Amino acid sequence: MTGSDSLLFECHGAELHIAYQRINTLEYGQNVSRRYAAAILISPVLLLSKSRKHYVTLGYVDAEGKQQALVFRIEKGDIRSVLAALEARTGRRIEYQDAEARKAGKG
Repeated sequence: MTGSDSLLFECHGAELHIAYQRINTLEYGQNVSRRYAAAILISPVLLLSKSRKHYVTLGYVDAEGKQQALVFRIEKGDIRSVLAALEARTGRRIEYQDAEARKAGKG
């Protein structure tokens, strides 16, 4: 999130650039959103985990005009700064899944 115009995600040698202006939804919670859960594959082992995980779901429109979504797991110590940076760069408000997520995200 160091770029002023776009979010850069690098993974296994691949890069994905998403212009902040194309991001249209931001959601934070301690569960993957039900709206997007069907779109991602989760290891059954993760479903049995008791520890709290912090997820940010980012919705955006790709270069072809299609709605896309990414789900990021964020470390507990980083969640507040990530949420603040996303709100500032996109101009969008974070949607919180529930009161517990709001409390964790705003501290």
